[in-house]
Amino acid sequence: MIKTIEIAVSGQGLYPITQAVQQALPSNAAEGLCTLFIQHTSASLLIQEDYDSSARVDLENWLNRLVPENDPLYTHTTEGSDDMPAHIKAALTAVSVAIPLQNGELLLGTWQGIFLWEHRHARGNRSVVIHLNT
Repeated sequence: MIKTIEIAVSGQGLYPITQAVQQALPSNAAEGLCTLFIQHTSASLLIQEDYDSSARVDLENWLNRLVPENDPLYTHTTEGSDDMPAHIKAALTAVSVAIPLQNGELLLGTWQGIFLWEHRHARGNRSVVIHLNT
């Protein structure tokens, strides 16, 4: 099964998508491997702490400090001061993740969630491809 879901974003940040992914899976899927792939070069996917939102704030702050906007080294600037940093952030993180599926449920750990990590400031939609191999 291959399916694409659209995730609305309103700027930089980590957007929880675990529920959207789980709901997109067929109800009769017993077990397999669920691979997610984001079709963008300025956003990424992440499995991370889903209990305490301060972990997400800390991750965002840390990555923004590591890859600042308006760095004079950037030459790719025609799409805005956040574009090249977004590409670097996506290169440093992941554009795909794989999660085992058993009894129709994603086998995430107790505190784990799936997140779309938006690296741009603009609002929009991001496409995430779900591939379920059963």
